[in-house]
Amino acid sequence: MPWSSTRNRDNPYAFDQMFAQIHLSPVGMAWRWRTETALILSLLAALWQLTLMLTIDWAGVALGLAHAVVLAVPHTRRFITRRAWCVLTRHRVQKLCFERRLHTRSGRLPLVLWTRPTKVGERIWLWCRAGIAAEDFEDRTGELRAACYARDARVTRNQRWSQIVTIDIIRRDTLAASSAVTSPLERLAAHYDIDYADPPADQAAEQEPGTWPQAS
Repeated sequence: MPWSSTRNRDNPYAFDQMFAQIHLSPVGMAWRWRTETALILSLLAALWQLTLMLTIDWAGVALGLAHAVVLAVPHTRRFITRRAWCVLTRHRVQKLCFERRLHTRSGRLPLVLWTRPTKVGERIWLWCRAGIAAEDFEDRTGELRAACYARDARVTRNQRWSQIVTIDIIRRDTLAASSAVTSPLERLAAHYDIDYADPPADQAAEQEPGTWPQAS
């Protein structure tokens, strides 16, 4: 496009345009999907090694049993689930930055420094490039929690390095009550209402008008 070529020619930062081209190239795509690529390559390598020792059928059975055992143990299942949510959060935040134009003029997205699980969800650290600030993410907390399928999202700017932004993805409330505890006063009130709301006929005849029968 003529306008795009003029913009690139007037850009004094040639390295920025070069990194943007790398970001949009297959190399950049492979880097963004590095976790999934490493997992698939590891599974294929394990399958190949087992096939050399066993047959392809028994190799598949062995891998299936290994995955079943890993998912059956609560500790390893929680570990894998939390890391899977971290990978999903990283992809969803990058997708939001692209859709909401939280990137530079050359198309470079904020750099994801680290993503780790927390007790309530995930925490992701971003390095904002020139032209992006923490306030841009604070104005889009609604889009953040919707993009990450979360309950809430909180944005915090680093007090020393303002280009570093921390985003907390809240998925669960650890302080929420799992069950409601009823008060014994409600049961006592219900008991006395039943016993004395309608006095027997003989007591109602003996009592004076405007008085209430005494409890025995």
